[in-house]
Amino acid sequence: MSKRDYYEVLGLAKNASEAEIKKAYRRLAMKHHPDRNTGDKAAEAEKSFKEAKEAYEVLSDAQKRAAYDQFGHAGVDPSMGGGRGGFSGGGASFSDIFGDVFGDIFGGGRGGAGGSRVQRGADLRYNLELSLEDAVAGTSVKIKVPTWVQCETCGGTGAKKGSSPRTCGTCQGAGQVRMQQGFFSVQQTCPTCHGKGSVIDDPCGTCRGQGRVQETKTLSVKVPPGVDTGDRIRLAGEGEAGDHGGPSGDLYVQVHVREHPIFSRDDSHLYCEVPIAFTTAALGGELEVPTLDGKVKLKIPEGTQTGKMFRMRGKGVKPVRGGPQGDLICRVVVETPVKLTDQQRGLLQDLDNSLKGGGRKHSPNAHSWVDSVKGFFEKMGF
Repeated sequence: MSKRDYYEVLGLAKNASEAEIKKAYRRLAMKHHPDRNTGDKAAEAEKSFKEAKEAYEVLSDAQKRAAYDQFGHAGVDPSMGGGRGGFSGGGASFSDIFGDVFGDIFGGGRGGAGGSRVQRGADLRYNLELSLEDAVAGTSVKIKVPTWVQCETCGGTGAKKGSSPRTCGTCQGAGQVRMQQGFFSVQQTCPTCHGKGSVIDDPCGTCRGQGRVQETKTLSVKVPPGVDTGDRIRLAGEGEAGDHGGPSGDLYVQVHVREHPIFSRDDSHLYCEVPIAFTTAALGGELEVPTLDGKVKLKIPEGTQTGKMFRMRGKGVKPVRGGPQGDLICRVVVETPVKLTDQQRGLLQDLDNSLKGGGRKHSPNAHSWVDSVKGFFEKMGF
């Protein structure tokens, strides 16, 4: 009886990806597995299971798949004159195939053989507080970071100087062992080397076989101009040292800018509130205001009200990621005088009487608000 098309067996199109082939075989293997089918269905299930396995072995191998696509079954079956990739010629065992497909369920794929299994060190984070001035202008700071560093005595191998780790005889350096349980191939961490792939017979006296020691490092961090809270500075290779000579992780310096007594920042702009006397607001004047570059003169026009914004272009922040320099925006707050003397009270009363005599021209907003309130009261019948 002629064999069914392998793509048809797996229910796939001929342009199916490797992931789709793997997924289809997993579904059919679970469905037709002998452990899941007993009684009258067992024989038919076993047949379908073997058929799916055969199709997967060919289509999951790039070389065999190419031969199959070109010549059909004759291209992969030695009994039909096919190449060395046929099933009668000692291809991969079922446990290998099943382990490749279901390895992620039982602890991951097979590890490489030979030698110690190095592992990259962990990344570290350091919280760095800066003043607004340093964040805007940029600076260089020294920080101390407690971390794991490579052991200088053994060079990170964990073995005593003059010796070296030997390949684990149980797993042959893979770090994992495969156990057959019926039709299932279960992969587990090697009990001898605990996943390292190597065994140290004579450990280093300094690091006691770990290949690294704890140490506090002093590092210089160059802070670029314009950083803000939430920005990160990456110091490559300054994290924890890896296991058994593996590469070090990175250190991420997390920036936090302290609150400033005068300025607040929003992206590239700086804001500040400028209290002024009510006489200056009424008559106009000039006063000095601070910037991060020094003092500047701010002209207050006559009749300035609270909340008036004055923009000083280019006196803000140059963003760390580029772009135009921001502005300094000053918000005027008119201050009402307090703790008046009797003489001052009298002068203000005279001024108030004089202003009232001028009608609405001196306080147009106040009179407009009073008119609106009167209209509201009449409408509501108050």
